Amino acid sequence: MLIVRSQVNLYYFWEKRWFFISMAVGAAMLYLPVPEGLSQEGLIVLAMSVVATILFVTEPIPLPTVALLIVVGQILLLGIESTKVAKSLMTDSVLFIMGSLMLAVAVVKQKLDKRIAWLIVQATGTQTVWICFGISLVSGILASFIGEHTVAAMMLPVGITLISLTSEDRNKVRGLAAVVLFSICYGCSVAGIGTPSGGARNAIMIGYWKEFFFDPGNPDAGRYLVDYVHWMAYAYPVFLLQLPFVTMILFLTFKPEYRNLSRAVARLRIQVLSEGPMTPADWMSILLFFLVLMGWIFASEIVGMGTVAILGASAFLIAGLVRWEDVNSGVNWGVVLLYAAAISLGVQMKDTGAAQWIAENFIGLLSPIGADQGLGLWAAVSVLTTGVTNTMSNGAAVAVLGPIVLKVASVAGESPIVIGFVTAISSAFAYLTVVGTPACTIVFAAGYLKTSDFLKVGWRMVIMSTLLMLVAALLYWPLLGV
Repeated sequence: MLIVRSQVNLYYFWEKRWFFISMAVGAAMLYLPVPEGLSQEGLIVLAMSVVATILFVTEPIPLPTVALLIVVGQILLLGIESTKVAKSLMTDSVLFIMGSLMLAVAVVKQKLDKRIAWLIVQATGTQTVWICFGISLVSGILASFIGEHTVAAMMLPVGITLISLTSEDRNKVRGLAAVVLFSICYGCSVAGIGTPSGGARNAIMIGYWKEFFFDPGNPDAGRYLVDYVHWMAYAYPVFLLQLPFVTMILFLTFKPEYRNLSRAVARLRIQVLSEGPMTPADWMSILLFFLVLMGWIFASEIVGMGTVAILGASAFLIAGLVRWEDVNSGVNWGVVLLYAAAISLGVQMKDTGAAQWIAENFIGLLSPIGADQGLGLWAAVSVLTTGVTNTMSNGAAVAVLGPIVLKVASVAGESPIVIGFVTAISSAFAYLTVVGTPACTIVFAAGYLKTSDFLKVGWRMVIMSTLLMLVAALLYWPLLGV
């Protein structure tokens, strides 16, 4: 019995080893001499950030638990009143994330996947290359407004329908499955940057700009209040520019067995006709989401994007288009808590001077190679963000890096808007691993792809996306007055 209990204890400690390692690293940092130019509080925040990053990457405990530890750490280690910490958790950005997740559940509930597939092939024809481009375009447009994980879940049945209607033998559609499924996940990934509602990382960066640079007494500070339309002006063209390159890269990397899907399209048409016309509930859902979008565009600057999102989710519930039980089970409330805590910690990095200290040292490292300003600095920030976002969620990556890169912009005399957009957009370049983005994980779960497929095509996607973003930053964004 003692041997069995000992083995159980050893297994527990081995399974949780990264938790104990992270705690040891954090404790060791707290006992280090305070570096020159950094306060004791700043060292504490840095230690908390390092511990949180290790836990984000290794996941020895549920990620929402990391959020709870961040909250407790601010109270016990920094001595901040619990009420003040609680207030810092619920910002408009967090309300926006929460409302967007609720809206996503309501949209998925309508099950419009086959109709979407039919609309795509009606517009593109039956050639495989055009169908894949159509899938990327539709996935992208939808994902830019309601989030990539939602659209990937919604579009996956579309892709599988086209693949399975072509052939039931997976070995005969290996290349076809790759181009179709990657069209979904990469279409979603490149589009998540398009609008603030495309991903939590966008709302987080908007919140940081306001927290770091907005001063009601400074008339020039209004340019840091980036609203829905302003974000789209910067980021949406970058998303659209990438779309044709996504299709080109996929067809250069994988060779689909079928160049024409006319047989699958004929079968799809029969299935759509058998379901009958769209119901009033379908049309009501489309109308409500259109009204929410109009609210984000025209009213978010007045009442906040979070208020519009929550109002939209409430409208779906009031209209009976989704039940609260569906929302309650479909929304990952732990994700909401995680982003709230990460944003709160980011604010402490600014207030304690930790972000400023890291920024100055980061610039010091880049100076010898001439990458401490301009295009070199943008590329360095992009590479840093891309590396981090391939090891943790893109929202967490921006939450961790946001305070640092915005201070880097201040120290280097660069525009915080440009550096912020470079960071937020680069956080979408998580093309290399299955767990890089929820969209990648969702399409991988279909069973058609291998983990090596992501590396095979992902490095090409990273190079393409980085180059196009830097071109936009160099040539297009200055036209918007940055």
